[in-house]
Amino acid sequence: MEIYKYVGAGNDFILIPDFDALLEDAALPGLAQRYCDRAASYGADGLMVLRKSAVADCRMLFYNSDGSEAEMCGNGARCLCRFCYEMGLSGQRQVIETPSGIVTGERLSEVLYRIRLNSPSRMDAAEELSYIELGIPGHPHAVLPRPEDLSREELREYARRLRHDPRFPKGANVNLYRLKGENRLELLTFERGVEDFTLACGTGTGATVLALTLLGKVTGDHTEVQNEGGTMWVDVQRNAAGTIELYLTGPAKALPLE
Repeated sequence: MEIYKYVGAGNDFILIPDFDALLEDAALPGLAQRYCDRAASYGADGLMVLRKSAVADCRMLFYNSDGSEAEMCGNGARCLCRFCYEMGLSGQRQVIETPSGIVTGERLSEVLYRIRLNSPSRMDAAEELSYIELGIPGHPHAVLPRPEDLSREELREYARRLRHDPRFPKGANVNLYRLKGENRLELLTFERGVEDFTLACGTGTGATVLALTLLGKVTGDHTEVQNEGGTMWVDVQRNAAGTIELYLTGPAKALPLE
C-alpha cells in the first residue's frame, strides 16, 4: 500500500489511498498514532485515508495524530485536492466528500489551491470570544484575541484550558488572533487531537476570518492570514440564497517520506 506525505502552510499529513477498503476502520486510529508520531515514524499532524465516493472524486477520512477522528481539515483537504489532480482523479476542479459535507477545490497554480470550506452551521460572534462550527456535524472553533502578556508556554496552557472549556461540549480548536493591519492578521491555533499549537489550521483560519468579518474587524475579501507555517487567504461571501460561503486559498505540496 502506497503512503504519501503532504504539507499545506506548515500543516503536514500522511495520506494513504485505500480505494479498495483493505484497511479496517477499527485499525485507522492506531495507524494515525503510529504514522504521525514524530519520534517513532514519519511524523505528521494528521492522517488522511482515501476511499471511493459515489458523489465526489474521493471520500476523506481524517484522523488527528492522537488517533481521534475529525470532522474536517481545511489544509488536509487542500493537499488532497492537489493529490487528486496530480494522480488523475480529477481535473482543474476537485470534489471531496468529508464527514462534514462536500468540499470543492480549484487548482490555481502548481502550488496554490483554493477550497470552499463547509458552510457554518453555528455562528456566535462576540468581541471577547466567538464560537464557530463549520459543516454538519460541526467542526468547532473558538476565536479570541491573543493575550499579549503571556509567554509561549503560558499561551499553550491558556489555550489548552479553553480547548476543554465546558462551554464547548465537543471541545474546540482555539484560534488566537492578532490584527496586523487593514484586512491582515496573525493566527496561532491550538488543535484538539494534536493537543498543541500547529503551524497552521485551515478550518481555524476560515472560522477566524468569518468571526472577525461578522464583528467588522476585517472585510472578508481576500483577508490575509499569517500562520507560523505560511500565509493563507480567506474570502467570505453570501450566495443568492443568503448562505455564507467560505473560501480558503493557500499552498499545498508533496514531501518526501523521511
